[in-house]
Amino acid sequence: MNTMKTFLLMGLLTVLLVFVGRLLGGQSGMVMAFILAVIMNFGSYWFSDKVVLRMYRAQEVTKPDKPELVGIVEELTGRAGLPMPRVYIIPDEQPNAFATGRNPEHAAVAVTEGILKTLSRDELRGVLGHELAHVKHRDILVGTIAATFAGAISMLANMAQWAMIFGGSRSDDREGGGGASGLIMMIVAPIAAMMIQMAISRSREFLADEGGAQFSGNPLSLANALRKLEKRVEQIPMDANPATAHMFIVNPLSGGGLLKLFSTHPPMEERIARLEAMAYGSAANR
Repeated sequence: MNTMKTFLLMGLLTVLLVFVGRLLGGQSGMVMAFILAVIMNFGSYWFSDKVVLRMYRAQEVTKPDKPELVGIVEELTGRAGLPMPRVYIIPDEQPNAFATGRNPEHAAVAVTEGILKTLSRDELRGVLGHELAHVKHRDILVGTIAATFAGAISMLANMAQWAMIFGGSRSDDREGGGGASGLIMMIVAPIAAMMIQMAISRSREFLADEGGAQFSGNPLSLANALRKLEKRVEQIPMDANPATAHMFIVNPLSGGGLLKLFSTHPPMEERIARLEAMAYGSAANR
């Protein structure tokens, strides 16, 4: 269901791009905005792992440095059928983790010092399984494609805004009221695109939870880890860049109310409930 939801949301982004492009920028404007967005996001996709690891001062570790951590990653990559990723530790007390890399052959898994102090071995296996599921599902690529479409829509809105500023009301005279609909679309379209992009991110988190539970072999370990992480993240702030918040297993930033519509992560209680349903459903079927 989450895979189908991702495809439906990607299709909705595509339709929104075509509609907004023709309304605000015409065919040529739509193509130009899409090409610019592809170029920008291709660079992000190709170099994001190096940038984000440097941003958080992550240090690569090997098995002699951290035998238990690297050993767990080795075990789980074998179960997942993945190449061994590079393993990093982030010098931060907030318990958190993320995966990055443009494909499984160039992947990296990073955990904070705080998560190593907070979780048991089984809980850590669940978290690392979640991150390896992101690698297995190529979620960096999925996120980049979604960002490309959303970015193109935002660029079209910006182009239309500048055209309105310098073009005056000539388009209104030609189109008879089209300017008013265009003005509304300039405001609504980027917000709608961002909400769809965030919904795609949330659906990928559900898939990663499911994959992590399967790789680690115990959904309840990941559920218990998420409970601990949610509490500790609220207690220990992290100087995280909002642009990278979607990468972490638990959002390192806090927000409520309307901000939940733009959240990159599903509600924690729903994630835990799904994992518990996996565990108890499996037990009932045995």
